[in-house]
Amino acid sequence: MTQGQDRMNGSISTETAVPSKPTISWGHDSPELAVAYDEVGIRQFEQGKLLISSLNIAEGECVLDIGAGTGRLAAYVAGIVGPCGRTVAIDPLPLRIEIAKTKADGNFEARVGRAEDLCEFSNETFDVVYLNSVFHWVEDKPRALAEILRVLRPGGRIGMSSLDPDRPHQVRTLVGRAVEDAGVRIDPRAVYPSAGICGHELGKRLATAGFVECRWEQRTFVEIFADLDSLIAWVSSSTFGNFLVGVSDVDRDRLIEALCRLLEPYRVPEGLRLERHLIFATARRAAA
Repeated sequence: MTQGQDRMNGSISTETAVPSKPTISWGHDSPELAVAYDEVGIRQFEQGKLLISSLNIAEGECVLDIGAGTGRLAAYVAGIVGPCGRTVAIDPLPLRIEIAKTKADGNFEARVGRAEDLCEFSNETFDVVYLNSVFHWVEDKPRALAEILRVLRPGGRIGMSSLDPDRPHQVRTLVGRAVEDAGVRIDPRAVYPSAGICGHELGKRLATAGFVECRWEQRTFVEIFADLDSLIAWVSSSTFGNFLVGVSDVDRDRLIEALCRLLEPYRVPEGLRLERHLIFATARRAAA
């Protein structure tokens, strides 16, 4: 169960060696995680529909979904653009694209690809490009934005949602506390590696890349998980295996036990009630 709630908006006129940035690997994904994500990714899908609504996608438009996962949101967009439009879904994870291809039909295609390299697409191909809960995973953000600007038509729109480092998801905060409580000697960022970007910084990056009408807002979503297992399944699949990677079985058990205790105050009759915070941003390529 997910409920969105706007908070604020704006516009642009344990002692271990700490890595310089979180370590992210595409190689930890598995068929099991891909299938699990297709099942539990309804949360990102519902949030993604709000992002799509803000972009005013119309029938007949060409749309690129970057970081499409198993293609649920892209299939939804394909229904909006209709048979005269086109939706392309790309993701760096082949296993997830294989599932997305099972949803592809007519005006919807899915292929392996990354935000930093859109060379398969000609200049000014798309009316809309969006990244739903994806931009925090993009390693070379300036290059990705330059590529997106290139493939957008004049006046085309970009939309994205991303983690908010100023207000981390509650589960991220609780995992960090569990690391400390369990005495696990590992940097929490290596346990939950994706890094967010604050709204002001995201707006500046969009403007620097050449986009106009850059706007952003903070949103909070309330999510209910049936139990700890369903929470772990969602986190593990949505981070494509990067959650708890490198943690020994013994330390993992200690960490999960500590996390279970910390989650008790968040238990409601329906399950575990947690808040998830995201930055939503939109912008345009200047008209010709």
